[in-house]
Amino acid sequence: MLRFQLAVGCALLIAQLGCGAQETAEDSPSAADQTTAAAETKPDQASPNQGSGMLRHAVFFSFKKSSSESDIQGVVDAFAALPEKIDSIIGFQHGVNNSPEGLDDGFTHCFLLTFADEAGRAEYLPHPAHKAFGDVLRPHMKSVFVVDYWGDPKQPKVEKPLQHAVFFQFKEDADPAQVQKVEQAFAALPSKIDTIRAFEWGINNSPEKHDAGFTHCFLVTFDSEAGRQAYLPHPAHQAFVDVLKPVLEKVRVLDFWASSP
Repeated sequence: MLRFQLAVGCALLIAQLGCGAQETAEDSPSAADQTTAAAETKPDQASPNQGSGMLRHAVFFSFKKSSSESDIQGVVDAFAALPEKIDSIIGFQHGVNNSPEGLDDGFTHCFLLTFADEAGRAEYLPHPAHKAFGDVLRPHMKSVFVVDYWGDPKQPKVEKPLQHAVFFQFKEDADPAQVQKVEQAFAALPSKIDTIRAFEWGINNSPEKHDAGFTHCFLVTFDSEAGRQAYLPHPAHQAFVDVLKPVLEKVRVLDFWASSP
């Protein structure tokens, strides 16, 4: 019954958003096209928590059909070992996508790294340990999605967080004032839906050009699947969708139970 209710809720949400079928990783644009799209759609504004001391680096993978569970676990283990090798990583969470919404574009594995600042990220990207991880990943990776944003260190810490990561790409002709209304409406949901345990959002600032044109990142934290189930059909959430629909080009959603190494 729970699975049926969630499926119905997802179908309603997808219908309300008015989005067509999401592109598959095989149909996704080239890296050059992604870079151009990001440059054209990324708004010229700062994230709300700019310079907060919590720079989030959200990474998502899909894997080749030829890769075994053991191969994929080897990639996960190699990634989870990086905090011990790279000092600038001050936080690391990972999990497998369990979103009931069907808006994941085929991505299955979720990783959320935290740095204190851009200098920490700059140390991480070319680090030999990170490069060595790339050698483990490359034979098995089908597609990658990367978005960075400034997080909010003032948010409550949840002992066993169910992370609900939401990414928006807005229409090219979207009115900036309307986009700001979307930001404000989403940020108001924690005061209206009591199953939201923590919330942060920001604007993509990743230098890697794997964002597929998504500019806005929202991380909603629950402490149970029941909390998420109450959130999806909640009237306040549905009212937010009405604000979002007129300016939304694409949405991507991935949920995961966050584990730490």
